[in-house]
Amino acid sequence: MRYFVTGATGFIGKRLVKRLLERKGSVVYFLIRQGSEGKVKALREFCGASAARVIPVTGDLTSKKLGVSVDVIKQLKGQVDHFYHLAAIYDLGADEASQIVVNVDGTRNTVELARAIGAGHFHHVSSIAAAGLYEGVFREDMFAEAENYEHPYFMTKHESEKIVRAECKVPWSVYRPAMVVGDSQTGEMDKIDGPYYFFKLIQRMRQLLPPWLPSIGLEGGRINIVPVDFVVAALATISHQKEIASRCFHLVDPVGYRVGDVLDIFSKAAHAPKMNLFINAALLGFIPRSITKGLLALAPVRRVRAAIMTDLGLPEDMLTFVNYPTRFDCRDTLAALKGTGVECPNLRDYAWRLWDYWERHLDPELHIDRSLRGTVGGKVVLITGGSSGIGLAAAHKFAEAGAITLICGRDQDKLDEACAQAKARGYQFVAYAVDISESEPCASFVARVMQDHGGVDFLINNAGRSIRRAIESSYDRFHDYERTMQLNYFGSLRVTTGFLPGMVAKHKGHVVNISSIGVLTNAPRFSAYVASKAALDAWTRCASSEFADQGVTFTTINMPLVRTPMIAPTGLYNNVPTLSPEEAADMIAQACIFKPVRIATRLGITGQVLHALLPRVAQIAMNTSFRMFPDSSAAKGAKADKPKLSAEAVAMQQMMRGIHF
Repeated sequence: MRYFVTGATGFIGKRLVKRLLERKGSVVYFLIRQGSEGKVKALREFCGASAARVIPVTGDLTSKKLGVSVDVIKQLKGQVDHFYHLAAIYDLGADEASQIVVNVDGTRNTVELARAIGAGHFHHVSSIAAAGLYEGVFREDMFAEAENYEHPYFMTKHESEKIVRAECKVPWSVYRPAMVVGDSQTGEMDKIDGPYYFFKLIQRMRQLLPPWLPSIGLEGGRINIVPVDFVVAALATISHQKEIASRCFHLVDPVGYRVGDVLDIFSKAAHAPKMNLFINAALLGFIPRSITKGLLALAPVRRVRAAIMTDLGLPEDMLTFVNYPTRFDCRDTLAALKGTGVECPNLRDYAWRLWDYWERHLDPELHIDRSLRGTVGGKVVLITGGSSGIGLAAAHKFAEAGAITLICGRDQDKLDEACAQAKARGYQFVAYAVDISESEPCASFVARVMQDHGGVDFLINNAGRSIRRAIESSYDRFHDYERTMQLNYFGSLRVTTGFLPGMVAKHKGHVVNISSIGVLTNAPRFSAYVASKAALDAWTRCASSEFADQGVTFTTINMPLVRTPMIAPTGLYNNVPTLSPEEAADMIAQACIFKPVRIATRLGITGQVLHALLPRVAQIAMNTSFRMFPDSSAAKGAKADKPKLSAEAVAMQQMMRGIHF
């Protein structure tokens, strides 16, 4: 048996070729474009067949008779028993012009070649999309009844099938597969399509919510899904049967599922929260189109919609088909496959394989360089307060990752020591001595960095001052509030606003502001420090909104307690569980890689939620801790700091890791 196949190197095509070659003595000719010869070897290896059985024919789908030379046509004349046409664009997001060229004109060119070589039978692989958005049950003997196929994908599938029915001069059969997913045995798939578009949403639900938590799903129309191995087996089986000329076969799942059922099946496969309650998407149809169009005419609504669709990897038209109205009768297909052992497996039995393959091979996150080197390599990173503590640990991490690492601080000796450490490790820092709490020196510093490096790509506002002193001990120390505000708030703003114009001009840049867990928990004894960091947080939220369309992003890190020289004066912290500077530097690295709006510990978020929902309870809890832990001797003006803690205080220390007391 001799075959000719278009689209033979595609996801379905190569499996069909392999299946056809299982027949003894079979030979497969297949169309290949000039310059794609490398695919020939790959196809032969996939099929485990010799060059004598898998023969390439150079041509082009967009050319008359597929661009096959006259000599080759003569050689093939009368030699092809079955001609399979699979080459097409299977992509909802493709533009209309390219779909017409490939799906419509390409089919006409293929039909011409099949006639020219006198093929024994022409098998056209169409799609259920040829039915358009037909309301009701679409039978295998229906075609002209298709309706609502204005969408380019539906329209070109319908028109290509019309060409076969009207213009093919050799016996023909049409096959309409449903939405094709991966192999039911291996899960293997070659691209994101159909239900795979919703996998990222399901994955994020799993990451954010425990699997036992009931969730709300979206109910919609019916969706028909079939695995590629079933499509290939059914196509190869039916196409060799008698009395199939001028007939159409629906290669669909005879069961079929609603959209909500499919989402729930894949949620279970992903160990994500089970969807117990469904909202019927048809309810959206009650909203007058004038209102919908009016809302989408608003720029903010369009931007939010586009951002959500992009973030979830959903094509623009995907939601149009949530209420898919068509069901497909497949009695002729079932009759043809009866007794052959070929049947469509139940989605619930192989969904986990599809999910597992997607998460291991197709998840878009896998193809994004999430390494620190991939993010900052060759980029200019400025870390204020980079001569010690968190800043120095972060500087080492960025320099090791290949960043042009700038550090600044007030103490030249400490800067020199930091540079010496970097040199000993095989890289270097560029150090600037500056007090960013002073306006003029800070302006000169920014100008010098702009001159030396053309600005910065990543700015880490780390320089800060912390004061642990109760308000009742600060009545005559107003300067505590002034100096923390000058450095923690105004200093960060001086540096940030100095570099923002350059970031906007390049339409890229990321600012990381090191805030405090105390802003979320409203830690007592840190009123000066927390107030300055809260001001920076508020400014950052405003800036994030203003620069959202300028390519400049911001991350606030509500940093827990870190063992640095800044907390050394408080002897109470000697036995308190804290983060190391290296752990804090890891948080800064993550902020630069993923660019989230905020990074906070669960304890910090819990404190924020408690203050929001039960403010009186939160106040009592914080007041209890305030009275439990005394002021340090440094805060009292004494030389020694030997606090005596109760057993309750020690227990709270251990439980509330990272909290300032």
